Amino acid sequence: MSWLRALKETARSGLTVERRRLEPAIAARAALGLALVVGFSLALFGPAVAVSSAFGAFQAAIATFQRSWRPRPTLALASGASLAVSTFLGYLTGAHQAFFLVLLVLWTFLSGLAWAAGPTAGIIASSNVAMMLVTVTLPTSVATAAGHAVMIFAGGVVQAVLVVVLPVRRWGAQRDALADALAAEADYARRLRHDPVAPFDPVPLMTARSAAAVTPRQARRRPAELHGARGLAERIRPVLASLADPAVGVPEEGPQRARVRELLAAAAAVLDAAAHAIRHGEPVTLPPPAVAVLRTPDTDAILTGPSRRAALRLAALLGDVVETAEPRTETTETTGATEATATPATTSTTGHGPASPASTRARPTLVRLVPLVVAKARAELRRDSPVLRHAIRVSVVTAAGYLLGAVLPFGHGYWAPMASVMVMRPDFSQTYARSVARFGGTLVGVALATAVVRSADPGTYLSAALAVVCAFAMYLLMRTGYAAGQVFVAAYVVFLLGMEGAGLTQTVRDRVTLTLLGGILAMLAYAVYPAWETPRLRGRLADWLASVGRYAAVVTARYADPAGTGSPDVREALLDTRAARIAWQEAVERATHEPVRHRGLSHAAVEQADHALAEFGRVAMLLEAHLPEHGAPPLPPAATLAESLRRATERGAKEVRERKEPHWDDLRETLDAWSDDPPDHFLLHKGATLFLEALDEVTTALMESTRAR
Repeated sequence: MSWLRALKETARSGLTVERRRLEPAIAARAALGLALVVGFSLALFGPAVAVSSAFGAFQAAIATFQRSWRPRPTLALASGASLAVSTFLGYLTGAHQAFFLVLLVLWTFLSGLAWAAGPTAGIIASSNVAMMLVTVTLPTSVATAAGHAVMIFAGGVVQAVLVVVLPVRRWGAQRDALADALAAEADYARRLRHDPVAPFDPVPLMTARSAAAVTPRQARRRPAELHGARGLAERIRPVLASLADPAVGVPEEGPQRARVRELLAAAAAVLDAAAHAIRHGEPVTLPPPAVAVLRTPDTDAILTGPSRRAALRLAALLGDVVETAEPRTETTETTGATEATATPATTSTTGHGPASPASTRARPTLVRLVPLVVAKARAELRRDSPVLRHAIRVSVVTAAGYLLGAVLPFGHGYWAPMASVMVMRPDFSQTYARSVARFGGTLVGVALATAVVRSADPGTYLSAALAVVCAFAMYLLMRTGYAAGQVFVAAYVVFLLGMEGAGLTQTVRDRVTLTLLGGILAMLAYAVYPAWETPRLRGRLADWLASVGRYAAVVTARYADPAGTGSPDVREALLDTRAARIAWQEAVERATHEPVRHRGLSHAAVEQADHALAEFGRVAMLLEAHLPEHGAPPLPPAATLAESLRRATERGAKEVRERKEPHWDDLRETLDAWSDDPPDHFLLHKGATLFLEALDEVTTALMESTRAR
């Protein structure tokens, strides 16, 4: 993609306003916290302290809106405390420009490394640097600076208290994540009716798994319906695929296929009903037609063999989902025994034993998280790390913006470095899109706020009220797009600084010019010192290939050494391949708009390789759906196939990384040996053939891309 087209696409993305579900109650709670802090500070300490405390409350509220599964009060307290420390340290060195510049570079570098811990930590750390650039200009002595830091932290405390005192939709994010996972399963079932080999996107299940991790305090209060349904959704996925796929034995047309389509439609309806109940905390209301289809005895007469077993297991798992999704007043801590016996008796007909609830996944507290974050940050201190490159870029650009702002005759030069640190991200698309969005939003917001100030001449208290209104609008529209939020952020800063008269010392031209300067510096920095994702696509593809090969090998090995459906090694391998697939998809999305010529992988090759490995994973999923029971007779040829799959995919992944043509000789030799005497299993030989076809398609995609260079 050319630079001109890349800039055009990122600009369009940055200025796009999305239609999202607004949450006025949560926005009003955040604005209330800000109003309480500003009003209290104005009444007791005056405008200067009110501005500091307002920044603390404002930033703490923003932290509670981040996509994190941690308790919102914890995020608010962490944001307020870190901003208070940043402000105090900044003021201690603020009188000496050289010392402050050193602190700014170090603090910004650390905020860049914070992205190693995830986007929430990165956003909070970056915001702290941006806010520090403003708040350090407010105090006049060390004692005053300490007081300002205390008030900033108090703002975070107020927001945390309001989240506890005025809860809005408790566990709403976790409910949505689990409901989205069940809804994704329902959509998958509907698509399988028309396309028996339809792909499944694992992102909703991975998101639900992340949401299921809880701190010890959360574990004591989690609603019972949020515990266990995710594990059932995981088990339903391969059963749905097995029931629909013609490879299992159901013809593509005829009475058996018609019955399968009815069962898939009924499963979709039940899963949708469970998703709705979990999302809203209501009892499950099942559609009678779906219940009738699942209970009809005709299924046993129409379906036979593996398809019949899959249908029976599906009905049992759906019963478990409905049982788990019913809201109960008890928490998971007090209903463990109830959940363990919630499985209907029909589960035993599947031959896999009763369904047990998913074990509680622990999320470390913030204190225990510190060494983990430090370890992740240290792991990024390598030359090829995108996070390290981002940390270097943002620290250099912030220092350059600070120096240029001090030299230029505008005053309040912090607008330039503040713009830079807020728009810069570890990837190209977000950095450029946010740069354009921030400039456009600042232009509109500052113009409107300045017009109000000059025409109405609001005093201290009216300026504070207008700042709170702008903050409410920003909280309300935050998730609709960066540009929309920036309009009200810019206006908020104007009104807030106007409380003590500082907001009138700059013109619209000055603020917009400094913001434009900060955005240009951020964009130039990425162009000069980039971290392109495009050249790393082969490595991401190789990681996915290796992980999905391990998953297929582990599943196949269970046929030679039956251990039942609860094999932990199968589960672990599945999670690894999902993580690798998501990393690949995210890399492809980031690389889509990069102004870089492809280095070994064209867009066509990316699509073909993605389809091939998704098909490889689907075949492994079918084999997982029919794992033999514990103690079943072993199938020795499966051990040979498992070993050939492991060796072939490991060697193939190495060849993909080295830009060589991948070969699958080990798997091909195994299939050739089976040509005269295939194993006595309805799916194993057919699955091995499908594995090889998918891997051959990967080779075709990579070689055609190489020849096209």
